[in-house]
Order: sequence, then structure tokens, then C-alpha cells
Amino acid sequence: MDEEKVKAAEEEETWGKETVPKVIRIVSTRLSQRDLISLLLVSPWLHRTLVSYPSLWLVIDLREMNNAGNRLVAALSIPRYRHVREINLEFAQDIEDRHLELLKTKWLGSLQDLESLNLNGCQKISDKGIEIITSTCPELKVFSIYWNVRVTDIGIQHLVKNCKHIIDLNLSGCKNILDKSLQLIADNYQELESLNLTRCVKLTDGGLQKILIKCSSLRSLNLYALSGFTDEAYKKISLLSHLRFLDLCGAQNLSDEGLACIAKCKNLVSLNLTWCVRTTDVGVMAIAEGCSSLEFLSLFGIVGVTDKCLEVLSRFCSNTLTTLDVNGCVGIKRRSRDELLQLFPHLMCFKVHS
Repeated sequence: MDEEKVKAAEEEETWGKETVPKVIRIVSTRLSQRDLISLLLVSPWLHRTLVSYPSLWLVIDLREMNNAGNRLVAALSIPRYRHVREINLEFAQDIEDRHLELLKTKWLGSLQDLESLNLNGCQKISDKGIEIITSTCPELKVFSIYWNVRVTDIGIQHLVKNCKHIIDLNLSGCKNILDKSLQLIADNYQELESLNLTRCVKLTDGGLQKILIKCSSLRSLNLYALSGFTDEAYKKISLLSHLRFLDLCGAQNLSDEGLACIAKCKNLVSLNLTWCVRTTDVGVMAIAEGCSSLEFLSLFGIVGVTDKCLEVLSRFCSNTLTTLDVNGCVGIKRRSRDELLQLFPHLMCFKVHS
């Protein structure tokens, strides 16, 4: 009986020390960071196993968490986060400039490899905070600071000075940036691949044109809810030969002539023309002929388009379109689900806007 107990104990120990870690090694790469942190508490063996894999600790995810500033400072004091590559603070609470100052003072070395920083909705971060954090992250490639009205051209000036490798930049909702910011971006980030300027309402044609002329590597451009631009700028979108995603929702001054220039972007896959009220069949047909790889197209609310543009779209894009929104297009009479499927057999989504 004693031998059986000893054997059972040995098997249990082997299970805990060898089998479980091997299994964890396989499944851990598919777990979220929060799940991994929970697993650290299961057993000392498991803790040692997980901590021994540096690749598991390249992300700090504090999305929507309270006391995020202190949590971030505490996390970076832990050796396993010494080479963190991504920090996500989207809509995190209690993160301020002073926390970023602490990071610079205490844990500067832990941020040298950081490539992605998400400060979306962190409205207590100012230009000063951007100066502090960007000065510690020379390898930053992705920077997002959505919905922050405290950010101005000064913050962007610090960004371009300190971070030379940005390829993905989200300034959506930063309503106080001006054309100077776009000039700085155009001059310093000519390899930029993704730019989101949603609701940056103080920008003008002049600023946007600088981006379009110099940032020729752009693959994604979001100009959602920017009604002040005109064809003078829109025509230069044609310079973006690699562009795949373009959001022009609310572009009230976009004409068919401007849309015909955009049709030169042959690689376009997603195009949002919602509420582009000056557009007619002429512009949409130009897009159909020029952008035959389209998978997503919204014409929501455009009263100047008719069934004629759908017929041309079907001729060029029927094999690729999977999302098409023509709700509110009163000039299109054949817009029932079944009628659209006859023209575009691969459609899966018929409504983008509610």
C-alpha cells in the first residue's frame, strides 16, 4: 500500500512538473495576457514555466482597467516585462502624464523595444505626456491616441522628433491638430502605411495634400466625418497606388470628377462613400471600372445614384463584392436583398449603417 502511495505521489509530481508545463507550452501562445496572468497563480511549477517563455510577456494589456497608471508602473517593474513590445491602454482609467514621467524615470530600459502604444480615450494625457513617453520609445511603429482634444501640433512635433519609425498613426478625434501636424507627418513619415484623421475638423486641403504627395506608401486612409475638404485634395488621392482602405463618409464636397481620380487607386478593396451627396452614377461607374477588386462599398444616403451604376458595378465587381450598402439611395429601385444577390452573388452584408 505504501509503495502504491509513493508511486501515485511520484506520478502526480511528474504530472505537475513535466506534463503540465509541456501542455502549457503548447496552449499558452493562444491565450490572452489576462488569462496568462491568472495561470501564474495556479502553482509554482506553472509560474516558473510561464515566466521562462519571454515571448509570452511582450504585451501589457490594461484596456478599460481602473488605476491603469499605477498598474502600468507596477507591471514594468517586473523582470518578465523587460522587453515589452506592445502596451494597450485603450479607455483605461487613471492614466496621466505623471505616470508616464515615472516610467521614464524608473523603467526607461523596459521601453526601448516598445513598438505599439495605444492611448485611445486616455484624455488626461497632454502634449507633455506625449513628449515624455515618445522620448523613451525610439522603436515605436504604431501610435494611437484617439479622442484626445488636449493633443495639439506640439504633441505631434514631439512624436516625429522622438519616433522615426511610425507606420501606423491614429489621430481620430484629436480635434485641435492643424495642418502643421500634417506637414510634420508628411516630412517625417514617408513610409507611413495607415493614417486615421477622423473628425480632425480643423484640417484643410493644404494639409491633406502634403500627406497625399509625400506619404505614397499609405494603404489605409480614414477621413471619416471631414466635410471641409474639396476636390483639390481628393484628386491627389490618386497618387496612393498602394491604397486598399479609404473612408470618405460625409465628404460633402466630393464630386464625380474627384471620384474618377480616386478610381486610379487600382488596389482599393474597401471604400466608404456614405453621405457623399454630390456623387452620381458617373463617379460610381468610374470606381467600378478602376477598382475591380472592391470587396466593401457603401453608397448609403446618396440620392444621385441609380440602378445604372449597380449594373456597371456588377459587370466589374460581382466576383469580389461581399458588402454593399445602398440603403437610402432612393434612385436605386432594385435594392431588395434578392435583387442585389442576382447582381452580386457573393454579398454577405447589406447594411453598414443603421
